[in-house]
Amino acid sequence: MKKLKGQVVLITGGARGVGAETARRLVGKGAKVVLVDLDREPLAALEAELGAGNATSIVGNVTKLEDMEAAVAHGVSVFGGLDVVVANAGIASYGSVLAVDPATFRQVVDVNINGVFHTVRAALPALIERKGYVLVVSSLAAYAAAPGLVAYNASKAGAEHFANALRPEVAYLGVKVGSAHMSWIDTPLVQDAKRDLTAFQKMLDTLPGPLGGTTSVEACADAFATGIERRARRISVPKWVNAIRWLKPALTTKIGEMETVRRAPSIVPLMDQEVLAMGRSMSARTAALEDSEQPVTTGA
Repeated sequence: MKKLKGQVVLITGGARGVGAETARRLVGKGAKVVLVDLDREPLAALEAELGAGNATSIVGNVTKLEDMEAAVAHGVSVFGGLDVVVANAGIASYGSVLAVDPATFRQVVDVNINGVFHTVRAALPALIERKGYVLVVSSLAAYAAAPGLVAYNASKAGAEHFANALRPEVAYLGVKVGSAHMSWIDTPLVQDAKRDLTAFQKMLDTLPGPLGGTTSVEACADAFATGIERRARRISVPKWVNAIRWLKPALTTKIGEMETVRRAPSIVPLMDQEVLAMGRSMSARTAALEDSEQPVTTGA
Protein backbone atom coordinates (compact mmCIF):
# COMPACT_ATOMS: atom_id res chain seq x y z
CA MET A 1 0.00 0.00 0.00
CA LYS A 2 1.31 3.46 -0.90
CA LYS A 3 1.14 5.60 2.22
CA LEU A 4 0.06 9.22 1.82
CA LYS A 5 2.27 10.97 4.35
CA GLY A 6 4.24 13.63 2.50
CA GLN A 7 2.53 12.90 -0.83
CA VAL A 8 1.39 15.88 -2.92
CA VAL A 9 -2.09 15.57 -4.43
CA LEU A 10 -3.63 17.99 -6.96
CA ILE A 11 -7.44 18.02 -7.00
CA THR A 12 -9.56 19.80 -9.57
CA GLY A 13 -13.04 20.82 -8.50
CA GLY A 14 -11.46 21.10 -5.07
CA ALA A 15 -13.55 23.90 -3.57
CA ARG A 16 -16.76 22.01 -2.80
CA GLY A 17 -18.38 18.59 -2.57
CA VAL A 18 -16.36 15.43 -3.03
CA GLY A 19 -13.20 17.33 -3.99
CA ALA A 20 -13.17 19.37 -0.79
CA GLU A 21 -14.03 16.44 1.48
CA THR A 22 -11.38 14.29 -0.16
CA ALA A 23 -8.82 17.04 0.43
CA ARG A 24 -9.72 17.02 4.12
CA ARG A 25 -9.30 13.25 4.32
CA LEU A 26 -5.95 13.33 2.52
CA VAL A 27 -4.54 16.07 4.73
CA GLY A 28 -5.71 14.02 7.71
CA LYS A 29 -3.57 11.16 6.38
CA GLY A 30 -0.52 13.39 6.10
CA ALA A 31 -0.72 14.46 2.45
CA LYS A 32 -0.38 17.95 1.04
CA VAL A 33 -3.01 19.15 -1.40
CA VAL A 34 -3.10 21.54 -4.35
CA LEU A 35 -6.69 22.75 -4.78
CA VAL A 36 -7.86 23.95 -8.19
CA ASP A 37 -11.26 25.47 -8.90
CA LEU A 38 -12.99 28.54 -10.31
CA ASP A 39 -15.24 29.09 -7.29
CA ARG A 40 -12.93 31.54 -5.57
CA GLU A 41 -14.49 32.09 -2.15
CA PRO A 42 -14.91 28.47 -1.00
CA LEU A 43 -11.52 27.67 -2.55
CA ALA A 44 -9.78 30.27 -0.41
CA ALA A 45 -11.79 29.26 2.66
CA LEU A 46 -10.78 25.62 2.33
CA GLU A 47 -7.12 26.51 1.88
CA ALA A 48 -7.29 28.58 5.08
CA GLU A 49 -9.08 25.76 6.92
CA LEU A 50 -6.48 23.16 5.96
CA GLY A 51 -3.52 25.43 6.69
CA ALA A 52 -0.69 26.88 4.62
CA GLY A 53 1.65 23.97 5.35
CA ASN A 54 -0.90 21.45 4.18
CA ALA A 55 -2.70 23.11 1.29
CA THR A 56 -2.30 25.64 -1.46
CA SER A 57 -4.89 26.77 -3.98
CA ILE A 58 -5.04 28.35 -7.38
CA VAL A 59 -7.96 29.54 -9.48
CA GLY A 60 -8.02 27.63 -12.75
CA ASN A 61 -10.33 26.54 -15.54
CA VAL A 62 -9.97 22.89 -16.55
CA THR A 63 -11.14 23.71 -20.07
CA LYS A 64 -7.90 25.67 -20.60
CA LEU A 65 -4.66 23.68 -20.82
CA GLU A 66 -2.60 26.72 -19.86
CA ASP A 67 -4.55 27.07 -16.61
CA MET A 68 -3.85 23.46 -15.68
CA GLU A 69 -0.18 23.83 -16.57
CA ALA A 70 -0.08 26.86 -14.27
CA ALA A 71 -1.80 24.89 -11.50
CA VAL A 72 0.71 22.05 -11.73
CA ALA A 73 3.62 24.51 -11.79
CA HIS A 74 2.18 26.24 -8.74
CA GLY A 75 1.86 22.98 -6.81
CA VAL A 76 5.38 21.88 -7.71
CA SER A 77 6.76 25.28 -6.74
CA VAL A 78 5.06 25.24 -3.33
CA PHE A 79 5.51 21.57 -2.38
CA GLY A 80 8.44 20.43 -4.52
CA GLY A 81 6.69 17.91 -6.74
CA LEU A 82 3.50 16.04 -7.51
CA ASP A 83 2.54 12.44 -6.67
CA VAL A 84 -1.18 12.22 -7.43
CA VAL A 85 -3.68 14.06 -9.61
CA VAL A 86 -7.44 13.74 -9.11
CA ALA A 87 -9.34 14.87 -12.23
CA ASN A 88 -12.53 15.55 -10.30
CA ALA A 89 -14.08 18.68 -11.82
CA GLY A 90 -17.45 18.05 -13.43
CA ILE A 91 -20.80 19.63 -14.28
CA ALA A 92 -24.15 18.36 -15.57
CA SER A 93 -27.02 19.51 -17.75
CA TYR A 94 -30.75 18.83 -17.79
CA GLY A 95 -33.00 17.70 -20.61
CA SER A 96 -33.24 15.17 -23.42
CA VAL A 97 -31.39 15.48 -26.73
CA LEU A 98 -34.40 17.38 -28.09
CA ALA A 99 -34.58 19.80 -25.16
CA VAL A 100 -31.08 20.44 -23.79
CA ASP A 101 -29.47 23.73 -24.78
CA PRO A 102 -26.72 22.86 -27.30
CA ALA A 103 -24.30 25.36 -25.77
CA THR A 104 -24.81 23.75 -22.36
CA PHE A 105 -24.24 20.30 -23.85
CA ARG A 106 -20.93 21.48 -25.28
CA GLN A 107 -19.92 22.99 -21.94
CA VAL A 108 -20.55 19.71 -20.12
CA VAL A 109 -18.42 17.81 -22.62
CA ASP A 110 -15.73 20.50 -22.44
CA VAL A 111 -15.45 20.31 -18.65
CA ASN A 112 -15.98 16.57 -18.20
CA ILE A 113 -13.80 15.27 -21.03
CA ASN A 114 -11.49 18.03 -22.24
CA GLY A 115 -11.01 19.09 -18.63
CA VAL A 116 -9.79 15.59 -17.74
CA PHE A 117 -7.40 15.61 -20.70
CA HIS A 118 -5.99 19.04 -19.81
CA THR A 119 -5.56 18.07 -16.16
CA VAL A 120 -3.74 14.84 -16.94
CA ARG A 121 -1.69 16.29 -19.82
CA ALA A 122 -0.40 19.06 -17.58
CA ALA A 123 0.33 16.76 -14.62
CA LEU A 124 1.95 13.77 -16.36
CA PRO A 125 5.56 15.02 -16.54
CA ALA A 126 5.59 15.65 -12.78
CA LEU A 127 3.82 12.33 -12.09
CA ILE A 128 6.28 10.39 -14.25
CA GLU A 129 9.15 11.89 -12.27
CA ARG A 130 7.70 10.45 -9.03
CA LYS A 131 6.00 7.36 -10.51
CA GLY A 132 2.67 8.74 -9.39
CA TYR A 133 -1.04 8.05 -9.74
CA VAL A 134 -3.90 9.48 -11.81
CA LEU A 135 -7.51 9.22 -10.60
CA VAL A 136 -10.12 10.10 -13.23
CA VAL A 137 -13.52 10.74 -11.66
CA SER A 138 -16.14 9.10 -13.85
CA SER A 139 -19.54 7.88 -12.61
CA LEU A 140 -22.02 5.02 -12.48
CA ALA A 141 -23.40 6.84 -15.53
CA ALA A 142 -20.52 5.34 -17.53
CA TYR A 143 -22.10 1.92 -16.98
CA ALA A 144 -25.83 2.67 -16.94
CA ALA A 145 -27.34 5.67 -18.73
CA ALA A 146 -30.18 7.79 -17.33
CA PRO A 147 -32.51 9.45 -19.88
CA GLY A 148 -32.59 13.23 -19.68
CA LEU A 149 -28.95 13.47 -18.59
CA VAL A 150 -27.42 12.62 -21.93
CA ALA A 151 -24.45 15.02 -21.83
CA TYR A 152 -23.44 13.81 -18.37
CA ASN A 153 -23.85 10.14 -19.37
CA ALA A 154 -21.80 10.53 -22.55
CA SER A 155 -19.05 12.60 -20.96
CA LYS A 156 -18.60 10.28 -17.98
CA ALA A 157 -18.40 7.26 -20.28
CA GLY A 158 -15.75 9.17 -22.21
CA ALA A 159 -13.85 9.93 -19.01
CA GLU A 160 -13.83 6.25 -18.07
CA HIS A 161 -12.49 5.18 -21.44
CA PHE A 162 -9.90 7.96 -21.30
CA ALA A 163 -8.60 6.32 -18.10
CA ASN A 164 -8.67 2.90 -19.77
CA ALA A 165 -6.64 4.21 -22.72
CA LEU A 166 -4.21 6.11 -20.51
CA ARG A 167 -3.43 3.15 -18.24
CA PRO A 168 -1.32 1.13 -20.72
CA GLU A 169 0.26 4.29 -22.12
CA VAL A 170 1.91 5.19 -18.82
CA ALA A 171 2.26 1.83 -17.05
CA TYR A 172 5.81 1.32 -18.33
CA LEU A 173 6.67 4.77 -16.96
CA GLY A 174 5.66 3.69 -13.47
CA VAL A 175 2.43 5.73 -13.35
CA LYS A 176 -0.77 4.01 -12.21
CA VAL A 177 -4.25 5.03 -13.36
CA GLY A 178 -7.63 4.59 -11.68
CA SER A 179 -11.20 5.63 -12.36
CA ALA A 180 -13.88 6.43 -9.80
CA HIS A 181 -17.51 5.46 -10.31
CA MET A 182 -20.17 6.77 -7.98
CA SER A 183 -23.92 6.47 -7.81
CA TRP A 184 -25.89 9.50 -6.59
CA ILE A 185 -23.71 11.40 -4.11
CA ASP A 186 -25.27 14.18 -2.01
CA THR A 187 -23.22 16.88 -3.74
CA PRO A 188 -24.38 20.36 -4.77
CA LEU A 189 -24.95 18.94 -8.26
CA VAL A 190 -27.51 16.37 -7.04
CA GLN A 191 -29.05 18.80 -4.53
CA ASP A 192 -29.58 21.39 -7.27
CA ALA A 193 -31.19 18.84 -9.58
CA LYS A 194 -33.60 17.75 -6.86
CA ARG A 195 -34.60 21.38 -6.23
CA ASP A 196 -34.99 22.22 -9.90
CA LEU A 197 -36.74 19.17 -11.28
CA THR A 198 -39.57 17.10 -9.90
CA ALA A 199 -38.75 14.77 -12.81
CA PHE A 200 -35.31 14.12 -11.34
CA GLN A 201 -36.76 13.10 -7.98
CA LYS A 202 -39.38 11.00 -9.78
CA MET A 203 -36.60 9.21 -11.64
CA LEU A 204 -34.80 8.43 -8.38
CA ASP A 205 -38.02 7.20 -6.80
CA THR A 206 -38.69 4.76 -9.63
CA LEU A 207 -35.20 3.22 -9.70
CA PRO A 208 -35.08 -0.29 -8.20
CA GLY A 209 -33.37 -1.16 -4.92
CA PRO A 210 -30.36 0.95 -3.97
CA LEU A 211 -30.09 2.59 -7.41
CA GLY A 212 -32.25 5.53 -6.37
CA GLY A 213 -30.56 6.18 -3.04
CA THR A 214 -27.89 8.76 -2.27
CA THR A 215 -24.57 8.44 -0.49
CA SER A 216 -23.07 11.13 1.71
CA VAL A 217 -20.17 13.23 0.49
CA GLU A 218 -18.24 12.13 3.58
CA ALA A 219 -18.61 8.42 2.76
CA CYS A 220 -17.56 9.07 -0.82
CA ALA A 221 -14.49 11.01 0.30
CA ASP A 222 -13.52 8.17 2.64
CA ALA A 223 -13.63 5.76 -0.32
CA PHE A 224 -11.62 8.16 -2.49
CA ALA A 225 -8.92 8.63 0.15
CA THR A 226 -8.58 4.88 0.64
CA GLY A 227 -8.48 4.27 -3.11
CA ILE A 228 -5.86 6.97 -3.64
CA GLU A 229 -3.74 5.50 -0.86
CA ARG A 230 -3.94 2.07 -2.52
CA ARG A 231 -3.58 3.52 -6.02
CA ALA A 232 -6.67 1.56 -6.95
CA ARG A 233 -7.55 0.63 -10.52
CA ARG A 234 -11.22 1.39 -9.77
CA ILE A 235 -13.09 3.03 -6.91
CA SER A 236 -16.80 2.19 -6.61
CA VAL A 237 -19.11 4.22 -4.36
CA PRO A 238 -21.08 2.47 -2.93
CA LYS A 239 -19.32 -0.84 -3.48
CA TRP A 240 -22.30 -2.35 -5.31
CA VAL A 241 -21.59 -0.01 -8.24
CA ASN A 242 -18.86 -2.44 -9.29
CA ALA A 243 -21.55 -5.07 -9.92
CA ILE A 244 -23.18 -2.70 -12.43
CA ARG A 245 -19.85 -2.56 -14.28
CA TRP A 246 -20.02 -6.32 -14.84
CA LEU A 247 -23.66 -6.04 -15.90
CA LYS A 248 -23.01 -3.28 -18.43
CA PRO A 249 -23.11 -5.55 -21.53
CA ALA A 250 -26.51 -6.89 -20.46
CA LEU A 251 -27.87 -3.45 -19.57
CA THR A 252 -27.40 -2.21 -23.15
CA THR A 253 -29.39 -5.06 -24.69
CA LYS A 254 -33.07 -4.76 -25.60
CA ILE A 255 -34.01 -6.74 -22.50
CA GLY A 256 -31.63 -4.77 -20.29
CA GLU A 257 -33.10 -1.46 -21.45
CA MET A 258 -36.69 -2.60 -21.11
CA GLU A 259 -37.34 -1.04 -17.69
CA THR A 260 -35.70 2.26 -18.63
CA VAL A 261 -37.73 2.41 -21.84
CA ARG A 262 -40.88 1.73 -19.81
CA ARG A 263 -40.20 4.60 -17.37
CA ALA A 264 -39.00 7.15 -19.95
CA PRO A 265 -42.46 8.32 -21.17
CA SER A 266 -43.40 9.50 -17.68
CA ILE A 267 -40.05 11.13 -16.88
CA VAL A 268 -38.50 12.57 -20.06
CA PRO A 269 -41.45 14.77 -21.20
CA LEU A 270 -41.86 16.10 -17.64
CA MET A 271 -38.15 16.94 -17.41
CA ASP A 272 -38.21 18.65 -20.78
CA GLN A 273 -41.26 20.70 -19.79
CA GLU A 274 -39.54 21.79 -16.58
CA VAL A 275 -36.36 22.70 -18.45
CA LEU A 276 -38.39 24.79 -20.91
CA ALA A 277 -40.23 26.52 -18.06
CA MET A 278 -36.96 27.35 -16.25
CA GLY A 279 -35.34 28.64 -19.41
CA ARG A 280 -32.05 26.94 -18.59
CA SER A 281 -30.45 23.50 -18.94
CA MET A 282 -28.32 23.66 -15.80
CA SER A 283 -28.77 24.62 -12.18
CA ALA A 284 -29.28 28.27 -11.27
CA ARG A 285 -26.10 28.19 -9.20
CA THR A 286 -24.02 26.92 -12.11
CA ALA A 287 -25.72 29.32 -14.52
CA ALA A 288 -24.96 32.29 -12.25
CA LEU A 289 -21.30 31.34 -12.10
CA GLU A 290 -21.29 30.85 -15.86
CA ASP A 291 -22.58 34.41 -16.25
CA SER A 292 -19.80 35.69 -13.99
CA GLU A 293 -17.24 33.68 -16.02
CA GLN A 294 -16.59 31.48 -13.01
CA PRO A 295 -18.27 28.15 -13.89
CA VAL A 296 -18.72 25.94 -10.85
CA THR A 297 -16.89 22.63 -10.63
CA THR A 298 -18.93 20.24 -8.58
CA GLY A 299 -16.87 17.10 -8.64
CA ALA A 300 -19.88 14.85 -8.97
